Order: sequence, then C-alpha cells, then structure tokens
Amino acid sequence: MEDFTKNSDISELEEHDYMDDTYDELKSEYNTEMEFNDGKKYVDENFWEKVERVGKKISFAKDIRALFNYFSDKNIPWYRKSIVLGALIYFIVPIDAIPDISPLIGYLDDLGVITAVIKYLGSELVPYYDK
Repeated sequence: MEDFTKNSDISELEEHDYMDDTYDELKSEYNTEMEFNDGKKYVDENFWEKVERVGKKISFAKDIRALFNYFSDKNIPWYRKSIVLGALIYFIVPIDAIPDISPLIGYLDDLGVITAVIKYLGSELVPYYDK
C-alpha cells in the first residue's frame, strides 16, 4: 500500500509540472497587446469552424466554449485573456504535438492544454459555462 501512495504522489506532481510548463509556454507567446490582438483575430476567424467540425467528436467541447465565452468578455483585460488565447489557438491549429488527424488520440494534447488553462483559471471560469 505504501508503494501505491508513493507512486500516486509522483504522478500528481508530474501532472502539476506539466500544467505549469504549459501555462508558462502559453503565457510567453502573447505577452504584449499587439501579439494578443494578432492572436485574437486568428481565433475570431477560425474558432467556430473548428468547433462545428469536431465538437461532436470531443468530450471537452463545453470547456472550449466556456473558454471562448471568457475570451469574448469585454470586461476581462487582454493580459488575463492571453493564456486563453494561446489555448484556443492550440486547439484550432491542426498541426501540434499530436496531429488532430490521428484517430482518437489526436485531441489528447489539446485536452491537456485546455485542462491546464481551466485549472489555472479555476472558479473564475465557472460563470462562462452558462453563456
């Protein structure tokens, strides 16, 4: 039983490190308002087409919509939205760590990024699931 506890602590720690690394990577890509505006334009032009195409295939579509609603809220400052922008662009772009054309596993990396951002935002994101 002691080995099981030790192993589960390690996997929780590894998951935490992965999420911290993901957050840091996304945060650094859109750290100026100009970079943010370029990314915002890309998301505005491509988000709904991707959701319509794959929304029924993935189980985290409601999370992506909540992130988009958060991202679209005019009361949230751009620098708070920048991490969401990175995650949405990662979701939209078909070429990433695991290409989206791979059956079943193609969206696992997208799920990891979306999960990291949801954990980072925490309860701040809850109201955006209802919109």
